[in-house]
Amino acid sequence: MIRSPATSRGGMANASPMRAFDPEHLVRALAPFSAVERIWIAFSGGLDSACLLSAAAAVANRLPGPLSAVHLDHGLHPDSTRWAEHCQRVCGALGIPLVARRLAICPAPGASREAVAREARYAALAALLGPGELLLTAQHQDDQAETLLLALLRGSGPQGLAAMPLVSDLGPGRLMRPLLGVPRAALEAYAQVQGLTWVEDPSNASLSFDRNYLRHRVLPVLRERWPAVSATLARSAGHCAEAAALMEAQADQVLRGLGGGRSGTLSIPAIVQLNPPLARAVLRLWLRRQGRPLPDTAHLGRILTELIPARVDANPLVAWPGCEIRRFRDDLFALPPLPPRPTGGVRIWDTGELTLPAPLGTLERVPDSGSTAPLQCLQVRFGVEGQWCRPGGVGHRRPLKKLFQEAGVPPWLRPYVPLVFDGDRLVVVAGVCVCRELSGPESRTWTIRWRGHPWDGLGLFC
Repeated sequence: MIRSPATSRGGMANASPMRAFDPEHLVRALAPFSAVERIWIAFSGGLDSACLLSAAAAVANRLPGPLSAVHLDHGLHPDSTRWAEHCQRVCGALGIPLVARRLAICPAPGASREAVAREARYAALAALLGPGELLLTAQHQDDQAETLLLALLRGSGPQGLAAMPLVSDLGPGRLMRPLLGVPRAALEAYAQVQGLTWVEDPSNASLSFDRNYLRHRVLPVLRERWPAVSATLARSAGHCAEAAALMEAQADQVLRGLGGGRSGTLSIPAIVQLNPPLARAVLRLWLRRQGRPLPDTAHLGRILTELIPARVDANPLVAWPGCEIRRFRDDLFALPPLPPRPTGGVRIWDTGELTLPAPLGTLERVPDSGSTAPLQCLQVRFGVEGQWCRPGGVGHRRPLKKLFQEAGVPPWLRPYVPLVFDGDRLVVVAGVCVCRELSGPESRTWTIRWRGHPWDGLGLFC
């Protein structure tokens, strides 16, 4: 539904007047940004983003970069196409270029539609931003209060209770929420004064969503007793943000000295020396910088109480959606979930490059300088038991398990290592060693490389 001050639910046009939001607020908020390549306005068409877009247009010549708008159509409502058309008309009237994108939102059974839509939205916005570009979103003071209450009800720690930051990184650019200190009532007053029209999403009234329940049922009751509750909660979120920043600064300093023996890993003996609160803070920071989803309290506790104290020769695992924490010897690994083990038996390799089962990348045969030897027809297998190898084609034969141990390849990765055979003879353990020369005993004319697999950056394979 498209609304205006005269038709808005609750008769906003006739409501008691309140001091309206001032576009000068944007000029002050963006003053720290001396110059940016482009300023994007996230424009849903709702009242909040309509106010942000209107205010930005009013002071466009005093902002640190040219304006554009972006509208994301989630396709979750039958009127979403009309909403996108409304956004196009508004931007056209203001002379602001608009980029409209339609998202494919397919929540899995039992998944939160809100969470899936939010993740898709921020992924699309991150992909849109270029280096040096700034995205403005219209979350306001009441949104911040709701976010803090949701975090409290979920049992979040200081990072969660910090709610939404004013400025954060997003893709190659920055995300800014310049209205976090502005109450929604002030935006409503601004919309009335300016005669704005906006989209009203009916789902915003549905009490099945936690945020809507807080907005329509809980906060009005709190506001009867404490009229400034939104400002007070937002202020508390700011205090939590300061505490979280101090904690992160300490965790960052400690994390610098905790590197393990492999790239991106942590030293388990070093973690053991930390007190539990600091260890938890360090693990959270490490995981966030690895780009892994953060664990809940229970999974984080299992890392410290089950996985880290496990025997050096054990193969423990703590996993949650999108992340697996494993240890090998004294190193702690944070990895994406291991893919299914390769199946399908023998793969014939008679070209220069062989595509392996996803996501295991490719094998490449690269001729040595000056070599003109023809390609041999080889075979690639996975997880073959009982194999022996003579590294470099000389010395004593050793079991494949022993070679993996010497090369520092964890047991949980060994089934994914391509084994290259010439007939029934193992000739190459990809990324580990050559067992037999491919062109005969006199000279080696081909080098085999394993590329594009998920563990390329760990330093586990040569």
